[in-house]
Amino acid sequence: MPDAPNFDRLARMYRALEFAAFGPALERARFCFLDRLAGCHDILVLGEGDGRCLERLAALAPDARIHCVDASAAMLARAAARVAAANVNRRLTFEKTDVLALGVPPGHYDAVVTFFFLDCFRPETVVELVSRVEAGLRPGALWLFADFVLPPRGWTRLRARVWLAVLYAFFRWETGIHASSLPPSETILEQAGFTRTAVRDFQCGLVRSAVFKK
Repeated sequence: MPDAPNFDRLARMYRALEFAAFGPALERARFCFLDRLAGCHDILVLGEGDGRCLERLAALAPDARIHCVDASAAMLARAAARVAAANVNRRLTFEKTDVLALGVPPGHYDAVVTFFFLDCFRPETVVELVSRVEAGLRPGALWLFADFVLPPRGWTRLRARVWLAVLYAFFRWETGIHASSLPPSETILEQAGFTRTAVRDFQCGLVRSAVFKK
């Protein structure tokens, strides 16, 4: 695999860019199903970003051990600083690595979180990633998913196409992501044996949050 995307340059401004483009919609998509993980004990978080979700998740799942993985040292540093200030870092571990180099112990986790993460990869990479992570999940484990999606028809689909073209051009330039269009992440999850149990759309169907169960 080519060098992993690098979000270090965007770490300091990521939240401001997000709110300038979409207001609170992406944050609402991240947060809306987090309470489903309240009773979990071992949670894997891939591509957390600046720690906003991690801080809330640590508070909602007080007994959980949370393993946060990101390829960006700057994003991990911001996430660690945020949870340290909230005094929940004693249950968290951080790992800087390419997710495809991540060692996932078999049957170790009862939940995995990928928020605005799978869209950074080509379809074949998402297939490989889902396969590797699925082997590390216990039966009945939950996969919390939030990402951009393409509405099925009408003006919302046209609007989404314009936004996605802009977003992919920007992130390919700034971070070196390899994808140039959305992978069929939800279909890939379903083909890997996950069932979608809850869904909520935002931004006229451009953004989706969903819960999948193994």
